[in-house]
Amino acid sequence: MEKFKRLKNEGNDFVKMGEYEEAANKYSECMKLNTQECTVYTNRALCYLKLYKYEEAKQDCDHVLQIEDSNVKAFYRRALAYKGLQVRKKNMAAI
Repeated sequence: MEKFKRLKNEGNDFVKMGEYEEAANKYSECMKLNTQECTVYTNRALCYLKLYKYEEAKQDCDHVLQIEDSNVKAFYRRALAYKGLQVRKKNMAAI
């Protein structure tokens, strides 16, 4: 549990510095220790949104909503992921 907290805090620190790839990696390490902790999934979803990885962000939010069906952050970030995916589809259609 102590390692989980340390990794999560390191991820949070990377987010504060705008180092989203590094933060996502820390949150992924957390998930290896505890797959039921929703916060690391919503945090990683935020990182994926910042990195324009909308499908990955949506998947993390979907996972959270299977565990906590009323998680507001997961709903909000999933909506942002859907929005990003729609913009990407429109851009691809224009090409």
